[in-house]
Amino acid sequence: MGASVLQKGYVQVYTGNCKGKTTASLGLAFRAMGRGLKTYIGQFMKGQYYAELKSAEMCKPYITIEQYGKDTFVHVQNPPLEEDVKMARDGLEKAKKAMYSGEYDIIIFDEINTAHYFNLITTEEMLEIIKTKPENVEVVFTGRYASQEVIEAADLVTEMVEKKHYYEKGVPARDGIER
Repeated sequence: MGASVLQKGYVQVYTGNCKGKTTASLGLAFRAMGRGLKTYIGQFMKGQYYAELKSAEMCKPYITIEQYGKDTFVHVQNPPLEEDVKMARDGLEKAKKAMYSGEYDIIIFDEINTAHYFNLITTEEMLEIIKTKPENVEVVFTGRYASQEVIEAADLVTEMVEKKHYYEKGVPARDGIER
């Protein structure tokens, strides 16, 4: 069907310090698929295997996921490594190309808020995405630490707030649930 399905696309932000931001965006992609919409998901700062990669393969051509990161963590206390910056910038270009391609109805910039917090992506680059997105494309930014400027520019902002988490009891990330 392509990008002509949506007449008006908005900007959504899923942020906060609790589980569920990527999961919510994947749920949106899955729901959109049921209406014939196509979603491109660019995952910043992720290079590890997550089960959604296999799920997206099963959902082709409706859901496409690409990762732009190493399988190690970036540490906020240190300046970002040149390799991490390059991966984020290359990923940003790929996601923007998908956004302008006319092939997708929804573009999810997964963990872009976190990439911004770790100085891999600038506020100006994020605001430019919002300003220049095609009228009929929905854009979603996920990740902790959404900047106030992005929150103000968005149409919908959801903050995941932790009330209780089993990590506190030592439960590690589980396959199929958190990864």
